[in-house]
Amino acid sequence: MEQKAAPASGQLHKPKHKGSAQLFDNPVLERMTHTHIAAPLSIFFCVAIVSLYYGLSRGLLTGLSAFGLFLVGWFAFTLVEYLMHRFLYHMKTNTPGKAKFQYTMHGVHHEYPKDKTRLAMPPILTVFVASLLFFIFRFTFGNAGFGILAGFVFGYATYLFVHYAIHVYNPPKNFLKFWWHHHAQHHYRQDEVAFGVSTTIWDHIIGTMPEDKRQEAKS
Repeated sequence: MEQKAAPASGQLHKPKHKGSAQLFDNPVLERMTHTHIAAPLSIFFCVAIVSLYYGLSRGLLTGLSAFGLFLVGWFAFTLVEYLMHRFLYHMKTNTPGKAKFQYTMHGVHHEYPKDKTRLAMPPILTVFVASLLFFIFRFTFGNAGFGILAGFVFGYATYLFVHYAIHVYNPPKNFLKFWWHHHAQHHYRQDEVAFGVSTTIWDHIIGTMPEDKRQEAKS
């Protein structure tokens, strides 16, 4: 049941485009770290739909308020996505415990970016996160929490879908290619910038957009 040791603190993970890392010796725990993207997507989309339906059908939300709260929740998720990616997933690994946590949570993804079975959390963890979010929003915002929760988990599902598409499919030959390029900057050139995945708005606001190649060439 012992967890595999993580790479040394501060060690850069050279991307490997084939294979998958083993995180646990225990085969059950190891199997639980893999999942098909459809599982968490289905759970989060269902939670969003049920939350909105319950709030509207019970008269806890009006159509206009539900729409507004949905957008608030979605927008809030984009900030949480950015902050978690920047400060939790890329925390300073100055102790063995932090190094092991960071590698398990995110470092393994940088080492095996094409491992599509580890591009989302397992169903058990997804249900736990969705339940935790429900209690947080319900008891913090009251009835408004149903609308905020719907937008938040919808944003989470959108992030998972975008992230999966970027790593599994080739860049499209249209304006969507920007998302592929932005995330590639984070993985292959500058992992201290480009933390936004579903949107780059917070990279623009906070100042973590990758440097323009043309400006680099001039300097």
